[in-house]
Amino acid sequence: MANGPDDVSADRVPPADVEPPLRRAALVYNPIKVDAEQLRSAVTRLSAEAGWDEPLFFETTVEDLGDGVTRRALAEKVDAVLVAGGDGTVRAVSEAVCGSDVPLTIVPSGTGNLLARNLFLPLGDPETMIRATFEGDHLPIDVGFAALQRSDGSSIEHAFVVMGGMGLDAAMIANTSGDLKKKVGWIAYVDGAARSLAKATPFRIMYQIPGRKLHSARVQSILVANCGSLPAGLELIPGASVSDGELDVAIFAPKNFFGWFLVWRRVAWDNSFLRRFRAGRQVLALRTRDSTVIYSRGQGIELQAESAQAVQLDGDEFGEATRIRVRLVAGGIIAALPAGHDTSRL
Repeated sequence: MANGPDDVSADRVPPADVEPPLRRAALVYNPIKVDAEQLRSAVTRLSAEAGWDEPLFFETTVEDLGDGVTRRALAEKVDAVLVAGGDGTVRAVSEAVCGSDVPLTIVPSGTGNLLARNLFLPLGDPETMIRATFEGDHLPIDVGFAALQRSDGSSIEHAFVVMGGMGLDAAMIANTSGDLKKKVGWIAYVDGAARSLAKATPFRIMYQIPGRKLHSARVQSILVANCGSLPAGLELIPGASVSDGELDVAIFAPKNFFGWFLVWRRVAWDNSFLRRFRAGRQVLALRTRDSTVIYSRGQGIELQAESAQAVQLDGDEFGEATRIRVRLVAGGIIAALPAGHDTSRL
C-alpha cells in the first residue's frame, strides 16, 4: 500500500542510536619551525577536550610549502585548519583555505609572524590559539592574489595575506642570510637591506588602481599590502587593515641617498610615533608632503615594469616579473581568534 501524505518512509527516519560524526581539525605545520611532538600532543589533547575527533596532521616540505597538504586536508572534509610555521607557511596554507569557509587558526611560529602581529594574537601562547579553534571567535579577513608575468610570457598566481612587493624589498629578502635569520630573527633583514641598498637602482613602472588614472613613476620599490605593521612597532603603512575590503599600496621613490633618510623618517618617526598622538597628527597635517613615499588604496592594482624585477609575497621569493596584476578576495579567510579577542584595533 502506498504511503499516505502523513506517512514517513522508514528509510527516512535515522535510527535513534546513530550520532552525527564528530568534528575534526587538521594541523599543517613546518617541522623546522616548531616542536612537532609538543604541538601535535597539544592539538590532540585540546581536540579531545572539546569533544572533537582525533586531528589530522600534515607536514610541509621543500616541494610543498603548505598549499598542497592543506588541499588534502580540505578533501577530508575537516571542520577547521590550524597552521604553524613562518610567514611563508601561513601564506601557502591561506592560499588553499581561501574561499573554503573552513576556519583557519594561526599558531604563531617562526621569525616574523606578521599576520599574527597584525591581528594582535598572542605570539608566545600556542595553547590559547589552539583553543581558539574549538571555542574562539571568527573574523573574516581579506586575501590578495598576485598574478606574475615573466619575461618569457609565462605567468603564475599566488596569494598573500601580509604584503607583496616588487623591487628593493624583494631584493632585501633575497639578500638576507638564512643562517643569520635563524640566529637573530627578523633583525637579519637589516643586514639584507644594507646589502641591497648598495646595489639599488630605480626603475620605471606604469600602474593603475581600478577606477583610477594610469600613473607613471620611477621607484625603488612598490608594495601592495593587506597589513601595515612590522616587528619592533614599525608602521610601514598606517591605517592598513586585514578586514576592510581594500589593499594598501606604498610606493618608495627616494631620488638620492638622502631620500632614504626621508623614507626612514616617514616610517619610523611619522607613522610609528607621531601618529599615535593627537598633537603629532596635527604636526603631520601641517608638514609639506614629499614624494619619497606615496600611499594609495583600492581593491587591487595592475603594474608594468620597464624591466624584470624581483618579486616577493609574504617574504617568499618568487623570482622576477615584468607585470603584476593584484586582485582582492574580501573576507576570503575565516580567521579563528581567542574568545573575546579585541578586534577594535583591526
